[in-house]
Amino acid sequence: MYELNLADNITRLRHERKITQEDLADFLGVTKASVSKWENAQSTPDIMILLQLAAFFDITVDALLGYEPQLSREQIRRFYVELSKDFASRPSGGVTQKIRALAHRYYSCYPFLLQLCVLYLNHFMLEETVEKQQEILEEAVLWCGHIIGNCSDVGVCSDALVLKAAINLQLGRSREVIEALEPSAEPGRLAGKEGAILTQAYQMEGETKKAKSYIQLREYLDLVNLAGDQILSMSLYVNDLGRCEKTIQRVKGVLSLYGLEALHPNLAAQFYYQSAVVYGMNGKKEKALEAVGDFVKCVRRLLEEEEAVLHGDEYFDLLDAWIEKLPLGRTAPRDRRLVKQNLEEYFQHPAFDGIKETKEFERLVYILTKGGQSNA
Repeated sequence: MYELNLADNITRLRHERKITQEDLADFLGVTKASVSKWENAQSTPDIMILLQLAAFFDITVDALLGYEPQLSREQIRRFYVELSKDFASRPSGGVTQKIRALAHRYYSCYPFLLQLCVLYLNHFMLEETVEKQQEILEEAVLWCGHIIGNCSDVGVCSDALVLKAAINLQLGRSREVIEALEPSAEPGRLAGKEGAILTQAYQMEGETKKAKSYIQLREYLDLVNLAGDQILSMSLYVNDLGRCEKTIQRVKGVLSLYGLEALHPNLAAQFYYQSAVVYGMNGKKEKALEAVGDFVKCVRRLLEEEEAVLHGDEYFDLLDAWIEKLPLGRTAPRDRRLVKQNLEEYFQHPAFDGIKETKEFERLVYILTKGGQSNA
């Protein structure tokens, strides 16, 4: 998948057709020695000969070269997993060189290029300097622009637009983000209504199971988005303890009612972490420690379970079919080893200054960062 296979392909195709090197040389008007050098990778035919070779074997030039401009969904996932593991175990410089080589090789495979941008956004902080972090983020912005300007798939372009905005936000370009997203974020727009219309269309066509499966997905994502928005709301109202406590109470109800701690431990962990920050910033030490404990439980589940990112249950019993259609399927956006490496940073937040010296806080930090066992 990384290198062209012209030499092997010429040999294989010639053997399949049961012709000699001399037969092929005669057809092309070259010497037998030239064919021999091609097959031994000692030289390559010029462009006009490549066209003749492709015509002779009745295949495309891409197929002759062994070049795959488009990757399958499974190939994209395998690359993402491999590169994510590389980030967790190798110096980031070598990984970024590998990513750039792949991006250049598959520059017209827009779904793959989009996932390379996602990969950069999830791992840019591993670069040693701010300059290098900005460099790869800028590269991802350019790739998103390339996708938006050239891809004919509306869904991929829409994802690239949102991803470009997220990357620009990391780069501090908030005004550009507003200009890009504000027009499509108007509450009165019809965008976002397509799910209900599509579900009804499935019903009309008698595709009842498909309608049920799709509405389950919509319900699930609506719940995830609701909880995510309320986590963001807590960060905006961090100094308004009364409002935040009402939000915490409501989100806890949603998590409990729909079993989201098991379905999406990453989301639950974010919620409990933000709750701990709110309580810590407002001097509520006991509640902060309780929220940190819930955060630890969710992260342990995230690190230990096989399906820690997205999966169904007895209520969302048709969800799994849609998961496989996601660009990364069940694949976590970051390798678990990398998640564990970054855990200590979470506990350095100034909100925890008032509880850092307590034995309970030290115990919880130890459980996650040192592999200790919980007594809970």
